[in-house]
Amino acid sequence: MEVKISPQLVQKEEIANFLFPAKEVLETEDKISNRRLELERATTLGNAEHGKIKIIFEDRDGVKKVETTIWATTESNIVLKGGVFIPIHRIHELSVY
Repeated sequence: MEVKISPQLVQKEEIANFLFPAKEVLETEDKISNRRLELERATTLGNAEHGKIKIIFEDRDGVKKVETTIWATTESNIVLKGGVFIPIHRIHELSVY
């Protein structure tokens, strides 16, 4: 039986101190493509309406959650309000709340 651990809620300012492994967290190309589409939508929402997004990601120490605005999506990172970066390959999922 698989046990799901709840992600630890963190503040976006803490993320600058996290270490991110190089390994992709998603297992299929479909999931990776869908994540990219969701990131583009979330970035548009952040810029147009300053809407907040719940982002589930994983650093070296485990799965975490942040609720913030995505200001930009680059080829390899998302940029959050305040200039904080999260590598895209470490993002499990995101949702509007």
